[in-house]
Amino acid sequence: MKFGVLTAFAMTAVAAFVGTPLPAAAQLKVAVIENLSGPGSATNRLFAVGMKNGLTLVNKAGGWKGQPIEYLEYDSQGSSSVAADKVRAAIADGAHILVSGGSSAVAGQIVEDVRKQNLRNPDRRVIFMNVGAEASDFTGEKCNFYSFKYAMNAEIRVKALVTAMKAAGALGDRVFSINQNYSWGKDMEAAITRYAGPMGYTVVDKVLHDVSKVQDFSPYVARIKSSNASTVITGNWGSDLILLVKEIGASGLKVQLGSTFLELPGTLSSAGASTLGYYTADFYLPEAGGAAAKALFDRYKAIAGTLPTTSEVKSVVMAQMLQAALANVELGPKVDTTKIALALEKAKVQTPIGEISMRAADHQAAVPLVVSVVSKDASFKVDGTDMGFKPVKVIPGPEAISAVQETCKMDRPS
Repeated sequence: MKFGVLTAFAMTAVAAFVGTPLPAAAQLKVAVIENLSGPGSATNRLFAVGMKNGLTLVNKAGGWKGQPIEYLEYDSQGSSSVAADKVRAAIADGAHILVSGGSSAVAGQIVEDVRKQNLRNPDRRVIFMNVGAEASDFTGEKCNFYSFKYAMNAEIRVKALVTAMKAAGALGDRVFSINQNYSWGKDMEAAITRYAGPMGYTVVDKVLHDVSKVQDFSPYVARIKSSNASTVITGNWGSDLILLVKEIGASGLKVQLGSTFLELPGTLSSAGASTLGYYTADFYLPEAGGAAAKALFDRYKAIAGTLPTTSEVKSVVMAQMLQAALANVELGPKVDTTKIALALEKAKVQTPIGEISMRAADHQAAVPLVVSVVSKDASFKVDGTDMGFKPVKVIPGPEAISAVQETCKMDRPS
């Protein structure tokens, strides 16, 4: 009885000494704004799936110092104007970090919306983490302290692709450039042209076509044939890549092909054996990661029920980058996004193919990537086929990253 009285007295004394208890720590909210229902959604929604599962893995490991991170999701429908509405909705719902990756057009809208939000509401700043949109101006004229680009860009991909293909004797000396007519495709065309001299090839023709609207690529394949190209290099993705590769195969045209998104689900199964011998350059193909990659895939499958696609792995790794940053940010009654942004600049994650780090000068991540060739000898078969991606070369992040652009004039918080 005396123990109980003394305990009660001690608790009262402590309460009187410290005053009102401190408020509970605010919960961090991460909002994915992605194309979940519009054209291209079958591909783009994978970034959202990966982020949801990636944050689940982070929360299972303790979240932010014991507090779970909340996941929010909004459908941009692949539209910049809809994305702008979703940004406002996410911020109204309390989001601190916005995530997107399936479209450079949508990501460009989010970058601008975040810039305006932070200028107008310095006490309610938000962060944008770009997992897959690769337009180069995000780390150029549109670079922003609160915007982080974990995606690569055309310069990084093309440099790796043509270097590895040349070393393998698969590049040829006459290249046909075909890409989608928006910021990403234009960046690809420029990079393909820029590396012609250093890599010893001539760009014999260039095509920019509408995105996800071309149903018949036979006129373009006829143009490739008439150019006498030895190699086609393309940044196409989704149906534009599938239909292009299928038409090349159906025509009987014998050319080499270098790609940046050949590993996306459905491409090999749709295009078939005509893809054998084709090259692609992307982050994280499983065979290059060995046992560590298998362990990551197994952890993911345990919560998702399926093995992750490359797009999902990108989101998972970005969630790990956030986890690494939050380890150095204290919990408090309010989420301080400036402190989180400063921590994101210093965060590093060791992946099965090498380290990922963030460059503070322009917020471009140094991401390792793998150049691989479609082969029946690959250990990991994809799309239910007897084919997969055999690694040819792994390029460490510091070697792969492109130079800081002169157009990046980043204003940093004082």
